[in-house]
Amino acid sequence: MVNYLTVQQIGLQLADQKRPLTDRFRALFTLRNLGGHEAIDCISKCFGDPSALLKHELAYCLGQMQDEYAIPGLIRVLRDKTQEPMVRHEAGEALGAIGSADVLDILREYAKDPQTEVAETCQLAVQRIEWLKEKCSQENHHLSSNPYKSVDPAPPSLSLDTETLQNTLLDESRPLFDRYRAMFSLRNKGDNESVLALARGLKCTSALFRHEIAYVLGQMQHEAAIPQLIENLEDLKENPMVRHECAEALGSIAKDQCLTALEKYSQDQERVVKESCVVALDMFNHEQSNEFQYADSLVKIKET
Repeated sequence: MVNYLTVQQIGLQLADQKRPLTDRFRALFTLRNLGGHEAIDCISKCFGDPSALLKHELAYCLGQMQDEYAIPGLIRVLRDKTQEPMVRHEAGEALGAIGSADVLDILREYAKDPQTEVAETCQLAVQRIEWLKEKCSQENHHLSSNPYKSVDPAPPSLSLDTETLQNTLLDESRPLFDRYRAMFSLRNKGDNESVLALARGLKCTSALFRHEIAYVLGQMQHEAAIPQLIENLEDLKENPMVRHECAEALGSIAKDQCLTALEKYSQDQERVVKESCVVALDMFNHEQSNEFQYADSLVKIKET
């Protein structure tokens, strides 16, 4: 017999700290896919959770939903200095993803935040919203398409030349927004040369930038990036926010070499890295399975 769950019941699974984190992640992404105010309320109620990884993913999902109803809750998280920097960063990025000009003032305020990752994220979010207002209509028809359908913190670059894009990506004197644009153009190209160009970005100075590089390499699921991702995961001096994203990327790529590294670091001293490896192992198993979709494999949904 098929077990149908309501949005509220899925929200209770997400909020239940006694459940395995992997189950809670699947509940979260199911709510994201459902959308609507009720799902947003269920997600937003969980920002008091002790897991920074889960809270980071809550903010990410709210941004991807692009519903202005989520804005007040995300602003509260961005303003809350008791939240971990990676959670506040993701709240700022989510506000940029939603794209409302109404949040420009708050983003400009936190673009000067003493926490570098938060400040850089809010600067990017301001530039994304300004681009949407001023340049999107002019440039949109000339941009490469995003095969992953994600809402990105910057549009792709107008350039399509791999060498030019790599030079921009790695030039730390260039504005971060320009380098992000080069990053997403290389991701959209998707060939081996582009993967290797992106992987070189894992050695750049900005932790926020390295974290985003790992994220796009996970989207691409290209095994050419495995050695570089493992190297950053294994580096105990690396920012935990970067190591976490490297782990999730390895889970998405889902090759045997990834499995060995993820099993090793699923006992890491950093909670966010440990939890990311556990979730990544679940993603690995999903990629190896016949499941159609990661989120909806946990439950069947009945609309309320």
